[in-house]
Amino acid sequence: MTQERVAAETPGTPEFRAVRVVIIGLMLGLMLSSLDFVIVAASMRTIADELHGQTMQAWATTAYIVTSTIATPLFGKLSDLYGRKKLYMLAIGIFLIGSLLCGLAASMYQLAAYRALQGIGGGGLTALAFAIMGDILTPELRARYQIWFSAVSAIAGVAGAPIGGLFAGAGTLLWIDGWRWAFLINIPIGIVALVVVHRKFTMPGKRREQRIDYGGAAWLVVCLGPWLVVSEQGRHWGWGSPLTLSLLLVGLVGLVLFLATERRMADAAVIPLRLFRNRLFTVINGANVIVGIGVFGSLIFLPLYLQLAKGQSPGEAGLMLILQTVGVLSTSRGLSKVINRSGRYRAFLLLGMGGVAGTLFAFASLDQNSPLWLVGTLIYLLGAGVGVCFPVTLLALQNNSAKEDMGVSSAAYSFFRGIGGAAGTALFLSMMFSMADSRIAEAVTKVERNAEFQAALNDPAVLANPANLSIVETVKGTGDINLDDTSFLLTADPRLTAPVVDGIAEAMSAVFLAGACVMLIGFGLAFLLPKRAKQTEAPPVGAPESESAAS
Repeated sequence: MTQERVAAETPGTPEFRAVRVVIIGLMLGLMLSSLDFVIVAASMRTIADELHGQTMQAWATTAYIVTSTIATPLFGKLSDLYGRKKLYMLAIGIFLIGSLLCGLAASMYQLAAYRALQGIGGGGLTALAFAIMGDILTPELRARYQIWFSAVSAIAGVAGAPIGGLFAGAGTLLWIDGWRWAFLINIPIGIVALVVVHRKFTMPGKRREQRIDYGGAAWLVVCLGPWLVVSEQGRHWGWGSPLTLSLLLVGLVGLVLFLATERRMADAAVIPLRLFRNRLFTVINGANVIVGIGVFGSLIFLPLYLQLAKGQSPGEAGLMLILQTVGVLSTSRGLSKVINRSGRYRAFLLLGMGGVAGTLFAFASLDQNSPLWLVGTLIYLLGAGVGVCFPVTLLALQNNSAKEDMGVSSAAYSFFRGIGGAAGTALFLSMMFSMADSRIAEAVTKVERNAEFQAALNDPAVLANPANLSIVETVKGTGDINLDDTSFLLTADPRLTAPVVDGIAEAMSAVFLAGACVMLIGFGLAFLLPKRAKQTEAPPVGAPESESAAS
């Protein structure tokens, strides 16, 4: 061990204090990416209403997930060439520019583009924080400081939803629309992180030659981009329309070229194809895609469900979502040790997948009269199930990876979870808004002869309220309800909004049911895993488990 490493472990020395400051800088960077996703998810209903793009909100979410997923392995390899500090500061800078632009967005299309830029920085923050920690700390110190990084995840998960609800519920803060602070709050945190890393991180970088798989990353975008566009716009264009089929074909060509590039790049690929010769690697990452669908799908849909179907304010919904984070933390913390001692990760994955599937089935059975205590209990159970799935999939992957593949296996964990999250978010949001129109129309037809509903339609005071106009026009057949802006539900007459809320709730129930069926596929995949894990080295400190609780 070098003298510098010894000094870094000795409390009271300048080296020890310098390491502490660098760790704080890294924690601030992780706080940026972890807190941002939770805050934005809790605020998204209000953001989409303000930008008149509720039905297009999948674009803003999936753009971030896709770019951050692709950027994560690229930043790791680029930092080997150009140094961790430069790339980490670049990642913070990109994230801050993206955050500022998001705060200035005037449409959902602009927001999606700016979130894509922000996601590039977010992927770099995630990849490089743990790489820098590995550079400056011994294994003993990494284990010690891992508690600090776990605290960041916990704080982001618990505080993010209420903060997002606060911003979304505020009219203006410091003369700026409240929802814009969901992005602008990143600016002061990021500036502090930049200053700390710039001034205190002085360890010289060790240049290592790397081949960077730019081509693979580009073809992956060509593959995923058109498919995500189709998943969001296919309902408008028609699933068999020439435009839809053309984009599907472009995505297929992108997939073929991506696989060809990955084969040519060998170990330098974004995801080396040789790893798929290991059946367990293939199975566990298939399950990981399913987990990604469940994780990101619940993060996006629960705030919408609580606000649109249960009528909660953004602040109330944010407080309810704390239960999900508590559920994740209550099962994920310490579970790694239990799994490693027992070696029975198949049983734990079955438990996690089954728990999430069962909870989503229960959500699908709720109606307008379901009590909030039951909803809160299901939110906690959903988080608990996800908290079981996280460490199980990670350990199953790492315990069956060769030592030289540990890094790329951990990167694959984040990669496939992100791909699942992007696909699930796009498809489920598209499904919900596709079904909502017809379900609302059916619900309105059912109550047209209801006495209270008719009384509201003939009440001059109700007709004078512009918020009621779209519902009245829908009943008369002279117009349609525009779900791109659902803010009318907040001020319209409750007698008129009841069928609209019922229709939205029925569409959401169908999505929950679809999500439960998808999780059952993951439950089936779990049976393909070995009953016992190989007992190899402990997972690397800073592996994705700690970060996932927040996202």
